[in-house]
Amino acid sequence: MSSQVRGGTRWKRFALVMVPSVAATAAVGIGLAQGALAASFSVSGQEFKVEAKELEGWDFVQYGSVASGKTLDGKPMHAPVAVSGFSEAYITDMCQSVVTPNLPFDLGNVTLKLTAGTGKERVYAKDLYLDVSELGADAEFKNIDIGVAAGSLPKAKDKPGIQPGTTANENGFSQRAEKAVLKGVKQKAWATTAGTFKLPNLSLKLVSGVDECY
Repeated sequence: MSSQVRGGTRWKRFALVMVPSVAATAAVGIGLAQGALAASFSVSGQEFKVEAKELEGWDFVQYGSVASGKTLDGKPMHAPVAVSGFSEAYITDMCQSVVTPNLPFDLGNVTLKLTAGTGKERVYAKDLYLDVSELGADAEFKNIDIGVAAGSLPKAKDKPGIQPGTTANENGFSQRAEKAVLKGVKQKAWATTAGTFKLPNLSLKLVSGVDECY
């Protein structure tokens, strides 16, 4: 999942301050043939949950933005998010879940649940961006800079800066680090984008009722 259609003037009124212990983990998204070139889209009206034993990522960046789309009943929706980027990331024991409520034909609530990276091989992501609304983890950063102007984030090839196709205030708050290791990750997100997403031991199933990752 990825770069969304975002509110312009709404974003300029949004400032996000993240402490070093708060970063991001990965969720299954859309693999883009253009690598770091993002596809803008309107987010769905459903947040999803992601749990992982560990995320190990390089060239970490993070800044604030707004995810825009429509609720399940078709009303306009705008949500503040922390956009986190990695040039590469490896994820161990990943679980993603999303609940669709009140389906017709007396189906009620149904949970879509996906797991990957549960064996010897970890999930791999390249040019990874995440739009996160909530996260808990034990985090360790290498060479972190906090309070960097978003416009000063790396713009070199293979280095994540402000995601192409998104709106961000270049004078706004951001942070960056050479490496981030997150353990015991529990996250809620609106979207994820990756240029490459490899999912070993992929399992996807629909479960009647509410059966989230956490």
